[in-house]
Amino acid sequence: MRQRVRKAVGAVLLLLLAVVWSLGAMVVAHAGIGLGHWATELAYYIVAGLGWTIPAGALIWWMVRPDRAA
Repeated sequence: MRQRVRKAVGAVLLLLLAVVWSLGAMVVAHAGIGLGHWATELAYYIVAGLGWTIPAGALIWWMVRPDRAA
């Protein structure tokens, strides 16, 4: 797959990741810590907010990888 195609596919996947991750984090927060202490909720949202950067970083690494020599 050429880098140009990987970037297009990766952009769509990054958008999908952001939407699914945020909705999933909201569902978990509502089901699990909805009535907890404010500090627990803050810690959860910090971890959940930064957690998507690991899969996004791997996806970006895949997107910018140079093409193989033909």
